Amino acid sequence: MSAVDWLVLVASLVGIVGYGLLRSRGEWSVHAYVSAGKQMRWWVIGLSIMATQASAITFIGTTSQGFADGLRFVQFYFGLPVAMVLISAYAAPAFHRSGVRTAYEYLERRFDAKTRTLASWVFLLQRGLGVGLALYAPAVVLSVILHVPEWPTILGMVVLVSAYTVLGGIRAVMWADTLQMAVMLAGIVIAFGCALVGLPDGVSFRDALFVAGTAGKLNAVETGFDWNSRYTLWSGLIGGTFLALAYFGTDQSQVQRYLTAKSLNDSRVSLLFNATVKVPLQFFILLTGVLVFSFFVFEPPPLLFHPAERMRIAQEEPAAMARLEDRFAAALSERREAATKLLESRGSAETEAFGASERRLGEVREEAVALVERDSGPGSYSDTNYIFLTFVLSALPPGLIGLIIAGVFAAAMSTISSELNSLATVTVVDHYARYVRPAAGERNTRKALHWATLGWSAYAAAFATFGGRLGSLIEAVNLVGSLFYGPMLGVFVLAFGVRRVSSEGAFWGTALGLASVWGAKLLIPGLAFLWLNPLGCIATVVAALAISGAAGGNPSSPATTPTMEPR
Repeated sequence: MSAVDWLVLVASLVGIVGYGLLRSRGEWSVHAYVSAGKQMRWWVIGLSIMATQASAITFIGTTSQGFADGLRFVQFYFGLPVAMVLISAYAAPAFHRSGVRTAYEYLERRFDAKTRTLASWVFLLQRGLGVGLALYAPAVVLSVILHVPEWPTILGMVVLVSAYTVLGGIRAVMWADTLQMAVMLAGIVIAFGCALVGLPDGVSFRDALFVAGTAGKLNAVETGFDWNSRYTLWSGLIGGTFLALAYFGTDQSQVQRYLTAKSLNDSRVSLLFNATVKVPLQFFILLTGVLVFSFFVFEPPPLLFHPAERMRIAQEEPAAMARLEDRFAAALSERREAATKLLESRGSAETEAFGASERRLGEVREEAVALVERDSGPGSYSDTNYIFLTFVLSALPPGLIGLIIAGVFAAAMSTISSELNSLATVTVVDHYARYVRPAAGERNTRKALHWATLGWSAYAAAFATFGGRLGSLIEAVNLVGSLFYGPMLGVFVLAFGVRRVSSEGAFWGTALGLASVWGAKLLIPGLAFLWLNPLGCIATVVAALAISGAAGGNPSSPATTPTMEPR
């Protein structure tokens, strides 16, 4: 990057951190640290919810997913608006009436302490893994730019984010999220515009979409039903709804956001804001990736997008790599010529010729990938996460590169800080204050929150070192969540809406739900991960009802059972 890019990047990061700390000044109580004094307005909460989910994985993974697989991934979000409406009608009122600080504290009031403990441990495990993936994404960025190993960048990022998270608590995190979201959106819009401007003279936006559509990149909706297909209309509407209900309705990183609201109405509006905006935003990000694909039809991409691996193979196998580079250049020229003819006539013969050139290009690339994997084994190499970064560094002018990279870091910081804060809150509220030091005062509790934040930072950094082995980041983070979310949703469904279930039923139902998800993952390898969410939820509810029924019901008393009437 140029000096201008570095100036833009550093100024953006300093501005974001400073803004968050400035808005949180003078707030030193534990209540302010974990709940922002319940003074946040709907638009801050809404942007914070969106920024927490829209991590650097969104920048790097979703755009690259659009390049590699087209618009199909948007189906993953089709269930989100449905989930947001249900959460605003039922979950948000229940949490607000109860006055809890964590989602899992609610389970003890409804069932018992062991159910709360189990659910909170599940959250700590899966969210700790998730924040590790969020840390890995910006490490990809700096490893490409600086040509350094990923672990120093992981360490640097976690130190920066944990510092302002420790100092400012949830208020600093949420106010920083609002500025981070603005930088993220600016980055995506700029990337889209640069991809469009970078197309050759005479190639319009409509032409670029036609080329991408011919390559199968515009198939946004697939109506066929297939258990093994990750992204279809049905997996998105059914599996996606269950996943969104679990993530936004039971995950502390999201629940904590709308527990900071001044009123229930602010919580609801923030959720409905996300229901309205999220799907169009994800579509636009994927469309940016599709446009990058069309850009690289006319501008030569590298044979391998991972620069370190490309350099390594060129040094270890110079003759083989040179032959592949020559064949790849010839295939690129053939594909560009086929695309030009396709835009001139748009006939079936030109369509077939373009498809054939695309396949030949893929064959050369597969040979290069096989060369990389010769020692490590098939399936060990993936450069999907480097596609968008390659475009940014090769196509954008100085200054804008720095802003795009700032957008990636803003996205990473919003997610990492939010998740570290929620992990620390659950650790202290659900475990330290519940079992270790129930009588801890304000000073000791806040100190415990600081140490918990630092501890989870170290855990996340350790897991982040495995990020490169998980393929597409956007798929990996949702796969990790889907291994846990279904049973978590199931136990909260029981808490919110099923009176005749015992505490034993809730606890063992959750445990059996988790076992069913992991069993399905191991025994049915081809099962798309979105289906694990309804499976885990249904298994948990059925098992809990069966166990409660066998024990004679033992329902909670009406005085402690929450009502389900939306307000």
